[in-house]
Amino acid sequence: MGYTKRTLQELNLIDNFLSNAIASNQEINEPFYRLLLSVLLGKKLNKIRVLSQQIVPGVSPNLRGIRMDVEITEYDEETVTTVYDLEPHLKDGLHLPRHNRYYQAKIDGRSVKSGLKDFSEISDLYIITITNYDLFGRDYMMYTVHNRCDEVPELEYDDGLNFIYFYTKGQKGGSQAIKNMLTYIQNSDSKNAVDDATRMMDSYVEKVKNLPEVEAGFMTLGDWIDSIVEEAVEEAKRDMREEMAEEVKQTISGEITQSVTEEVTKAVTEEVTKTVTKEVTSAVTKEVREQDMKIIVEMLQEYNATKENAVIKLQAKFPQNAGLAAEIVEKYWQEN
Repeated sequence: MGYTKRTLQELNLIDNFLSNAIASNQEINEPFYRLLLSVLLGKKLNKIRVLSQQIVPGVSPNLRGIRMDVEITEYDEETVTTVYDLEPHLKDGLHLPRHNRYYQAKIDGRSVKSGLKDFSEISDLYIITITNYDLFGRDYMMYTVHNRCDEVPELEYDDGLNFIYFYTKGQKGGSQAIKNMLTYIQNSDSKNAVDDATRMMDSYVEKVKNLPEVEAGFMTLGDWIDSIVEEAVEEAKRDMREEMAEEVKQTISGEITQSVTEEVTKAVTEEVTKTVTKEVTSAVTKEVREQDMKIIVEMLQEYNATKENAVIKLQAKFPQNAGLAAEIVEKYWQEN
């Protein structure tokens, strides 16, 4: 656990690790998420099933699949009535409205059987996103988005699709109960358990944090981070090398076209090629190095690192660029 000074007890519900640990616990996941959704959505739920990290593969190897952080399925007897996809996000940059549009399509695509004629049988779907940053910049604690008719705004358009974005620090809209719940999700400390719902949530959270298997999983998180960081860095390097090769080719071609006339000798052409290649290679190599460091900074922050630990990690991984570590962390660190 060299990545962070935070302990398991200091994790919050908006952290992926704790959220997934609760969703994976068969004893408390159902009452926990029933309570959470009843407060955030203001509705009573029937029988539900909770699953963690559900993967919906792409339809072919070259098409992207999705991974649902927490999937809650609601039933009326044996019929699925509503699906809830709950996604906490700690960092911006995904273009969440289009990200969620794709998730909606993949989730719906699982349930439409061949030969279906009555599309009213498709269950309702809630894509619920919880962030600690204001996606829309209006300081609302929740933004509810539906499809509608531009020409007749009051026209009811019942497609069963709901996009809801919760901002944990928002001040407008919603209710006091929602505000209390979002505050607790952002900072899952007992001092923020201020009503019956959040006190019950706090009891669930404390129980999960004290489970031996959860503690063991958290202690090995550092090794897992190392492995996925290495894979991400290698993939970025491959992409950057391909881009570099194409850029070198294009730059050399452009330089020679502009600078070399038909009378230039082969020796001069080779010299131009060497010079341009060296300049471009140097520039792109620097960019590759910075992208490597950027990837690690983002991964460490996502998994609860402090800025100080991130600097130490970069200095250890890139000793030849140790002097740049603090600068890179400062440049790419996203404040919560």
